[in-house]
Amino acid sequence: MCIFIKWNIFEQNLVHIENMKFGIIKERKNPPDRRVVFSPEKLKEFQKTFTKATIKVESSNIRVFSDEAYKKAGFEVVHDISDCDVLLGVKEVPIEALIPNKKYFFFSHTIKKQPYNRKLLQAILEKNIELYDHETIVKENGARLIGFGRYAGIVGAYNGFRAWGLKYDTFQLPKAETISDQQMLISELNKIKLPNIKILLTGSGKVANGAKEMLDGMQLKQVSVEAYLNDTFNEPVYCMIDVLDYNIRKDGQVIGNTDFYNHPEAYESNFMRFAKVTDYFIAGHFFGDGSPYLFTREDAKSTDFNIKLVADISCDIDGPVASTLRASTIADPIYGYNSQTESEVNFKDEDAIVVMAVDNLPCELPKDASEGFGELFLENVIPSFFNNDADGVLERAKMTENGKLTEHFSYLQEYVNGNE
Repeated sequence: MCIFIKWNIFEQNLVHIENMKFGIIKERKNPPDRRVVFSPEKLKEFQKTFTKATIKVESSNIRVFSDEAYKKAGFEVVHDISDCDVLLGVKEVPIEALIPNKKYFFFSHTIKKQPYNRKLLQAILEKNIELYDHETIVKENGARLIGFGRYAGIVGAYNGFRAWGLKYDTFQLPKAETISDQQMLISELNKIKLPNIKILLTGSGKVANGAKEMLDGMQLKQVSVEAYLNDTFNEPVYCMIDVLDYNIRKDGQVIGNTDFYNHPEAYESNFMRFAKVTDYFIAGHFFGDGSPYLFTREDAKSTDFNIKLVADISCDIDGPVASTLRASTIADPIYGYNSQTESEVNFKDEDAIVVMAVDNLPCELPKDASEGFGELFLENVIPSFFNNDADGVLERAKMTENGKLTEHFSYLQEYVNGNE
């Protein structure tokens, strides 16, 4: 009898999973975001692979792919998705639009205890919603499985070159948001003539590699650290550096990247040797708690400091890149930093370091960004719904359940209570 009951429960759960309903939600946050988790083509691939799943698309007049495109791909476009089990979005869902008792996937911007979204997390708990933040979808070692980082790097590098042309009145590049895809961005960059500048790119992840794609697309020469620091060139060049290139251990030991990540307090910045020879700095690195700042406000005051332009894709405000005083916007992406007064100035001022610090860069390339995101989501997340979460992806990512924070995210309780 017990065996029969257990099998019956298993059979019911199997039917529930096989008939799971997925909804692609309309983005409602302002300013409008045209990205989506799945393009029509990638959604077709999802449906073909997992034939028992039901998929609906909520009607949207701002999405980069039209309602008609989803209809032509064979999907039902509706105004009410309340019958769906799993709701997939990109940006925060307004509190009034949250549907109780659902599983939601979106960037909640709560895992770092962001004050402006405390009420959102409170509402998610009150409405008994299972929240899976895209940032929490990780491997066992904590490495991100999905994200828009590559596209931030692509657009950020482009925007930096555009800022150079505007600063020195040497060329005019159109805004990235007016261009349809990455290849067209590269095509525009290949029309410009650069002086013999040195370009520095920090990082080794998706952001930095996205930026590298643009530099390589321009056929710029990549040089070694030694050559970058010591040689002069009769053409523009770039150097891509990782954490141990611009940080040194205080006791002089050279151990490895893992040691830096585990013991950042044991290191100090050695970035100034690069700042002395760099013209254009693309900040594509990840900055962890306790890591040394790349350059401080005092560093920037030095007569040896040569950086003229910073494309700060990482965009940590008032942090490791001293010139980043604030995030800029797609509408107004550039400002100036006066290193002597430590204040914002017009980027055209003679002594200004030009700063591009847009914090939502992938929004400028919504089609490519959506297609790339959907590819990662289909590969790394969707199978977990149909294989009993064999790799633990959903279990690791789940932030809330049954009106409470899950154990892994219990550190947010004081934040939810309003005490942090």
